[in-house]
Amino acid sequence: MRVMLTVVATTMSALLAAGPPSGEPTTPHTAADNTVVCNKYCDNRAADQATGDRIAVTTPLDDRVLQLHFADNDPMGWAAIDHVKPGDSVWLDRSFDAGSSWTGGSQLGLTKAPSGIGAWRTQMYNNDDWNNRGVGALRACGSAVDTGRIACTPWARTRWNAANRAQAAATAMMATYDNGTGYFRSSSGWGSAVSLSGVIRDAVVTGMGSYEYAIATTYDKNVNAGRGQFRNEFSDDTGWWAMAWLDAYDRTGQQRYLDTAKAEAEHMQTFWTGDCGGGIRWQEGQPYKASISNSLYLQVNATLADRTGSATYRTRAQQGWEWFRSKGLIGSDGLVIDGVDGSSCAAVGKRYTYNQGVLVSALIALSRVNGDQGLITTARSIADATTRTGSYFTGSDGIVGDPGESSSCTDDGSFFKAGLVRGLSELDAAVSGAPYRDFLVRQADSAYARSRNDFDQYSRSWSGGTGKGPGCQAGGLALMNATHQ
Repeated sequence: MRVMLTVVATTMSALLAAGPPSGEPTTPHTAADNTVVCNKYCDNRAADQATGDRIAVTTPLDDRVLQLHFADNDPMGWAAIDHVKPGDSVWLDRSFDAGSSWTGGSQLGLTKAPSGIGAWRTQMYNNDDWNNRGVGALRACGSAVDTGRIACTPWARTRWNAANRAQAAATAMMATYDNGTGYFRSSSGWGSAVSLSGVIRDAVVTGMGSYEYAIATTYDKNVNAGRGQFRNEFSDDTGWWAMAWLDAYDRTGQQRYLDTAKAEAEHMQTFWTGDCGGGIRWQEGQPYKASISNSLYLQVNATLADRTGSATYRTRAQQGWEWFRSKGLIGSDGLVIDGVDGSSCAAVGKRYTYNQGVLVSALIALSRVNGDQGLITTARSIADATTRTGSYFTGSDGIVGDPGESSSCTDDGSFFKAGLVRGLSELDAAVSGAPYRDFLVRQADSAYARSRNDFDQYSRSWSGGTGKGPGCQAGGLALMNATHQ
């Protein structure tokens, strides 16, 4: 492999129109933990021994070009600077927290260009730290000797554990996983349950079990925290965790996960009151009865009835549905309304995507245990109202979104579409003809082309956006899982 590097004309023209990533350092940063990582090979391997060369991302630095190269099968990367001047510096940063910091080391392979050459590069460094379950990212950085300016490429990674869209999304999801806490960063509540379910379902649909360690890690580190068994004062939080542990049980067969789901179902039962004719409260001490809580109550109990054959769970699920249906929580437009006011007992509030999807999942689960095909008909009517182009959720471009959704990827709303996609994909599998397949593929194609970065992180809007984080990634992962073939 040559030391001298060049950039083709088409790449250079694109670079000249670009700017350095926002928020980059203007002075060299101090080194983080630069511990040598060894996987297939150890850090600081000569780049001329790479088994391949893919330029993943580039960025300009004055009149130079910084490049991040990957040898995907090694899997390692190196930084290079083209049109170099003597004394220019180039190095790699490595992150094990999805690019939030240089947790894996900064200024790796820092080297200065000598005179008499046209390009310069670092040695190769590992993308991931397999021994410590570090899912990593790299970026190339450089400093111009004549101006002192510093630039870095965007974060990117090798194609290891990213053979397809779903695997790549799961890998980017796991880059936000904190092995120390057992939660996904910035989403230690119900969002971590949704994220964990996405990783588990990815293992099912793609066959990649690389990240199944997160199941036991999350459980072992947190099962005794707080009230224990992943229970708290919110019935919907408890329901999300119950479904995550039912997913874990289905994947692993370990009884402890099923037992925890049962404990959570019993906790959810304590929220049931006779006010407004029944239903469970959203929060202890508060009269509001949210649709999401009651949909999860229905889904958890119906799923437990299916897994255990228990008539108690089946009866609870049936009673939950009868109450839900009687309160007018499915509006005249066919969409689920947010909840029941504790004073007036009237259906009130906005419509959100997850309310549609979770009820669809719940109705499918209940139909499975009581054989009522009318529940599937109701589920389809909700799904049709949600996915119709020009509807409340699906715009004229055919792409779904919660009205007014922001660019945030850490608030509750950023996780909503994961629940919608799960419901639609389960309904698509439960009826003949795969009626929602085209809709889901349209969402996935748009998200992949318009809201994904070079690290396979997804933004909140599947029509395009810049914000990245665990909630948006959970939605993107659910979508790629749903459309994986």
